[in-house]
Amino acid sequence: MTRNTTGTRAERADMLRETAREIRLLILDMIHTANSGHPGGSLSAADIMTALHFDIMRTNPSRPRWPERDRVLLSKGHACPVLYACLAKRGYFGLNELKTLRRFESILQGHPIHKTPGVDMTTGSLGHGLSIGVGMALEARLAGRDSQVYVILGDGELNEGHVWEAAMAANKFRLGNLVAIVDRNGLQMDGPCETVMPMGDIAAKFAAFGWTTLKIDGHDMEEILEALETARDHTAGPLCIVARTVKGKGVSYMENVCEWHGKCPDSEQFCCALDEIKGA
Repeated sequence: MTRNTTGTRAERADMLRETAREIRLLILDMIHTANSGHPGGSLSAADIMTALHFDIMRTNPSRPRWPERDRVLLSKGHACPVLYACLAKRGYFGLNELKTLRRFESILQGHPIHKTPGVDMTTGSLGHGLSIGVGMALEARLAGRDSQVYVILGDGELNEGHVWEAAMAANKFRLGNLVAIVDRNGLQMDGPCETVMPMGDIAAKFAAFGWTTLKIDGHDMEEILEALETARDHTAGPLCIVARTVKGKGVSYMENVCEWHGKCPDSEQFCCALDEIKGA
């Protein structure tokens, strides 16, 4: 399947906003059904993941291991409900599979596993995604493929030191087919990121490692598309998009509330959340 080239950016953004709404509904439903999961960070990444899967990336759901495909690595693997929702809607597996989230022997475990169609990297322990993304991007270049590799990182995840070792390597090898996207929602499991381990200006840090950087509103679909198109066309070296987002985006009682990092809504809260997303 080729990347989307039809319609103006505004027209594509309109369609993607509606798709992102559907993705958020699927996220809430699967987490409520499982009574387990991480809604906050899944909802904050929903707009970015929707743009990647339904517009930007070149993929083929009927051939999940197609060598020429673009890759997305969800390094913040606890946010896998957003990945599973996108993959199901793209046709990698049936929507009914979403009801099996976190069940024993399900293909949809609590963190992504490589056996799941459309998943290119098993993730769980944080901080590994960018290192593996460097390897995939380098392999694609050596093989003569123009595949893009997108790595979704949490801002709390940047506390892991080997993220920055990978950032150095990406610059050394001038990996113009590697894009890091930081979901900058400002919260991690133990509290605000700037309290737990202050990161300061993340874009400036990546720039200091030799990366080209962009800062965007991670919920403005036109801005997301513009940044991803810039990243796709950028070949001089690695590029980092720092996307300012809201943890729990779309559900008022979850937004910017740390405890929704890994808390599941009860039945009343679930119905309220669905009503808010549907009415947004």
